[in-house]
Amino acid sequence: MRSYISRRNFMQSLGLSAASIPLWLNLQSLGFASHTNRKQRLVIIFSPNGVVKDRFWPDHEEDELSADKYDFKPILSPLAPYKQQTLVLKGVCDKIKGDGDNHMRGIGCLLTGGELFPGNIQGGSDTPAGWATGISIDQEIKKYFQSRPETQTRFGSLEFGVVVPERADTWTRMVYAGGNKPIAPISDPYAMFNKLYGQTKDRESLKSVLDDLQEDLRKIKEVVSSEDAKLLEEHANLIRETEMELQSDTQSMLNHPVPELESGVRNDNENMPRISKMQIDLMVNSFIGDFSRIATLQFTNSVGQAKMKWLGVEEGHHELSHEPNSNAAAQDKLTKINTWYCEQIAYLAKRLAETPEPSGDGSMLDNTTIIWTNELGEGNSHTLNDIPFVLIGGGLNFKMGRSLHLPRIAHNRLLLSIAHGMGHHIDRFGNPNYCGDGPLVLS
Repeated sequence: MRSYISRRNFMQSLGLSAASIPLWLNLQSLGFASHTNRKQRLVIIFSPNGVVKDRFWPDHEEDELSADKYDFKPILSPLAPYKQQTLVLKGVCDKIKGDGDNHMRGIGCLLTGGELFPGNIQGGSDTPAGWATGISIDQEIKKYFQSRPETQTRFGSLEFGVVVPERADTWTRMVYAGGNKPIAPISDPYAMFNKLYGQTKDRESLKSVLDDLQEDLRKIKEVVSSEDAKLLEEHANLIRETEMELQSDTQSMLNHPVPELESGVRNDNENMPRISKMQIDLMVNSFIGDFSRIATLQFTNSVGQAKMKWLGVEEGHHELSHEPNSNAAAQDKLTKINTWYCEQIAYLAKRLAETPEPSGDGSMLDNTTIIWTNELGEGNSHTLNDIPFVLIGGGLNFKMGRSLHLPRIAHNRLLLSIAHGMGHHIDRFGNPNYCGDGPLVLS
């Protein structure tokens, strides 16, 4: 009786687990299948410790940010080339109450829209708290995207960091897979590179194994019976099919050059500018490869204490943010810090704007929305009112080129709007008491 060797058994014979087989052999499961629909993308970027209000917010509401009558304040000035693709929202407030200080609730509730669990993490003189009680909006949209074949991608979402502390506590996490399930960002660009492109090396290793197997089978075939030779021929055919799939799959995956990272960059405060650029470049490459359509980028952490010596600022960011508004020197330094963060946003916008969609559907910025936000409205008052939300790009189908002053609305409604803009029409998110009349109408 003739034996049949399945691909699954063959891959297992190479030492690969059954769970890994779809990842190697199923192109659809890798997210490399071609999609005919527009590829909407969402990027949420966090920087800490509030903003300098009179150097950030527009003086008044403008429904059209026309170049001749409207100039961005100094902090937002790096986004001037993208004014018509920018939406500035003032009046979005984090109204979530409960345990934890405002820094903790500011970051823990920022994307979840719900309270923190009781816990033993002490913030100032406030009640100690633990992790967030629910999923974050980026992960909610990821789940929705991954449930639909036309929007599935290899990773679903990617969480980037820049000098995020190694410790795990409420101040260092903004992304949650669910209640009590924080997701750590990857702050080391070399680790992120390996996550994105390490599989290429694995495929090369497997191809080498297959080459050796072909030669071994040829030698054995010369000394075995005709029946065994037929069995060996089945092995050989399977190897050839696998090689062809690997070749096709690798070509599909690497539809762009693998980036070359600058070597030897330490993951520390002094290298923040270099790490930021490396991470942003990797993010753009991940979009080109369609590895993911959802990404977050977290600069430091809530209560972030980065010392931006390359800007001539020796003090820590959080330390400066506690200075009164009457301290002109501190306000100038905080303006430099926040402007530097905005420059990173502008660099990402530039990279996306200059990268055409493979489908010919405009640029990547036309189909991506970047959301820049913070855990506080202002550092020294620790207010959770007027949480900054600056949106750039066309991914959500919102009407851009505007500055809106909203009437102190709960940020849950904005989170709902983001979900709806990505095609996920949920009617509540986070604490339902703050979902009000549903999503904001921003289109």
